[in-house]
Amino acid sequence: MTATTVRVLSQYRSPEDIAEMIPGMTTAKLAQLRFRGEGPRYYKPTQKTVVYDVDDVAAWMESTARTGTAEAVC
Repeated sequence: MTATTVRVLSQYRSPEDIAEMIPGMTTAKLAQLRFRGEGPRYYKPTQKTVVYDVDDVAAWMESTARTGTAEAVC
């Protein structure tokens, strides 16, 4: 494996890793978000493997920003 490949692959994290990164998030909540087609973009390199790109997770988090409590969450 080249250094570039290792660097690129290190961008990918398991649902467990992502749940630890986001306060209040669980792997079950991530699974529900995937089921509903919401949440961060994810990849399925095998039938039973799910991974997230940390940049996609960060972009999704940024897209959930709110400036007040009156804003509806859909």
